[in-house]
Amino acid sequence: MMSEDNPQNQGLTPGFNQTPETLNAMLRRATRNSLVLGLAGALAVGLSAGWHNGAMMGIGTVISAASIYEWRKLIEIVNAKLDKKKTPSKAGLVFVFFVLKLTVFAGLIYGSLKSLQGSVLALLAGLALAAATILWEAIKMLRD
Repeated sequence: MMSEDNPQNQGLTPGFNQTPETLNAMLRRATRNSLVLGLAGALAVGLSAGWHNGAMMGIGTVISAASIYEWRKLIEIVNAKLDKKKTPSKAGLVFVFFVLKLTVFAGLIYGSLKSLQGSVLALLAGLALAAATILWEAIKMLRD
């Protein structure tokens, strides 16, 4: 039986007592790691399999890192709303730009596939970096 007095049960989920600041820091690290790993991978792919494939991975990497950044901004607004803090005045703009950037990302993916004639796998590898780095950072955070 869980006791309400137990300090381990003070968070939203037992055993998961992370603050919004630690989650924000985790997403910043994931953004940085995505960029570093992706651009290094794009350079390696570009040198070994041609610049078209390296460019495809680079585009996927940039979209991946930008997506993490956008999600971080949305999470800040949702956390402010949940904590009953004053919602930032530009919250509506963040949501509008989020949707616009998704449209731009879709256009970049379509344009790169049509014009660069590179490997779809290279593009997917760059895009998958967001999930991989967030998963890695989440595992590290849960272990600590």
